[in-house]
Amino acid sequence: MSLNIFITGASSGIGESLAYYYSQKGFTIGLVARRKDRLQSVSNKCKELGGNPIHYNIDVSDRNKCKNIIEKFLSITKSVDIVIANAGVGGEDNILSGDPSEINKILKINLLGATNSVIPFIPIMKEQRSGRIAIISSIASFRGIPKHGAYSSSKAALSNLTDSWGYTLKPYGISLTTVFPGYINTEMTKDHEFKMPFLMHPDKASKIIADAIQRKKRKLIFPWQWRFIIPILRILPRFFIYRFSPK
Repeated sequence: MSLNIFITGASSGIGESLAYYYSQKGFTIGLVARRKDRLQSVSNKCKELGGNPIHYNIDVSDRNKCKNIIEKFLSITKSVDIVIANAGVGGEDNILSGDPSEINKILKINLLGATNSVIPFIPIMKEQRSGRIAIISSIASFRGIPKHGAYSSSKAALSNLTDSWGYTLKPYGISLTTVFPGYINTEMTKDHEFKMPFLMHPDKASKIIADAIQRKKRKLIFPWQWRFIIPILRILPRFFIYRFSPK
């Protein structure tokens, strides 16, 4: 059976790997990203792998553009099976500068980008009485990370949103999977100067995520070691966070 899948942030990292994973199964995949050349390259490889890619070069923080390309995608596919809100950016808050621009950019893309790219699909999923939605959060959502408050808070907000949405969507056969990845070897992490525990290749991550979506798992924390570390991290005294955070 062929599926129609929509993935944001598809030009690199987890989004790119998920696009390749689903292409090997011959599925139709809507690919969304800001970087035009990189997106075209991913789309070409999806074709080589046997997929049917349809790519859209937009910024997901633009609500109107998101709505328009989703309408175009649905005009071709007539239905949707899986929506994966993966687009996101990181970066330091830089609050000592007195300029909120960096924080605002992170919050806008990570949070509004997810709502813009998921909610327009809900009416057709409701009509179908089926559909699977995956939101890519982060292990950083479980604690305010020094210098990265915008990133960690945006990911925490996504977790709370999907937790709430689940109650509304369940009666219509729509499943929600919130994904909390640890460190994945992507462009977002390549400049980290500290040792990243349990670093995982995005190809392996994509298979784990796809399996969780298929099983309609409500929450996915991986690699598995983080399931034991996170409860400790959440109660760790602030002194330890400050002492061992990268300076």
